[in-house]
Amino acid sequence: MEALILGWYVLAATGSVQYLVAFAALAWVGSLVSPFFGILGDRTGLRTLLCATRGGYALLATILTALTVSDTLQPWHAFAIYAAAGLMRPSDQAMRAVLVGQTMHPETLMGALGISRTTSDMARIAGALLGAGGVALIGMGAAYVIVTALYVTAFLLSLGVARSPLHAAHANAGAALARLKEALRYVRAKPDLLGAFSIAFLVNLLAFPIFLGLLPYVAKEVYDIGQSGLGYLAAAFATGALTGSITVSASRVPLRAGRVILWNTAAWFLAILLFGQTRSLPFGLPLLFIAGFVQSFCMLPLAAVMLRASSDEMRGRVMGMRMLAIWGLPLGLVAAGPIIAGVGYTACTLLYGGLGLAATLAIGYRWRRALWHASAAANSPR
Repeated sequence: MEALILGWYVLAATGSVQYLVAFAALAWVGSLVSPFFGILGDRTGLRTLLCATRGGYALLATILTALTVSDTLQPWHAFAIYAAAGLMRPSDQAMRAVLVGQTMHPETLMGALGISRTTSDMARIAGALLGAGGVALIGMGAAYVIVTALYVTAFLLSLGVARSPLHAAHANAGAALARLKEALRYVRAKPDLLGAFSIAFLVNLLAFPIFLGLLPYVAKEVYDIGQSGLGYLAAAFATGALTGSITVSASRVPLRAGRVILWNTAAWFLAILLFGQTRSLPFGLPLLFIAGFVQSFCMLPLAAVMLRASSDEMRGRVMGMRMLAIWGLPLGLVAAGPIIAGVGYTACTLLYGGLGLAATLAIGYRWRRALWHASAAANSPR
């Protein structure tokens, strides 16, 4: 809801796609400090960290609601508050994945991640329709009251998360940098983790910017369908992701995760190529659905490979390191602004999709023993 409400506000207030992509990039600035959040989560427990982040979101949303209702909101307010939330958001997502990894047995991990992802995908569908369509119906101030109430509810629900055991090795906060270096060495020594990290950075750099930052521009400038239409675009992608998550979690056919990652990453970039070339909404919506579907078949096996390959005591730090890959998202968003301004949206999607396909092939070849070979641990059917 926030991304669509504020993204449309920034685009309408400034009229600039470069301001829009810069604003969208702020949601992910926290990826730089995510490894330290991983260490903090290991030291203080996931319950404490989840409650702290959700409490922070509620406070920031309350401030934005007050500014909106009092009719004093300015674009710089939105930038500042969204940046503050962006410091926490990437780490919050990583901690949810770690919580699943701590809770479930390895043989049920893929299905558990699918169920966990299903809840967030359902929320994205509702958020897309409420965030864009709700503002058109009830106004931005009333919509943000709903956002604030949801954050408060999330904080209260987080109080029910079980306390996780603390690792004695993390008791000394002054050793945080040493723990981070240890995690880096751990990832570099495992080819399956290194290949998975490369895919994660690639899709954040070249795939997610199209769907997590540029949709307001697509709705306004490409399809000319207004704010309600933006909700339909976002809901189409989220519905595809939900369908993919349900399929992964319900599947009784063992998935060879490494190969599934590579095939569906390539399919994702192909969908981007096709989506960027169409100006017809009846074609664009199905392509968004397909992109969301294959995205789930990429990201869920990716998380499963990372969690399976990590020991219990390293899991929080590895997933914190994984959030560094999200730094590709703000880079991809910021680069997209000048590219669209210079050569156009169609050329931008052609560039991103083409480079993504080529890079996927290169990663698959480079780490073929860890991600493609049937005997690789990443392709274990468990």
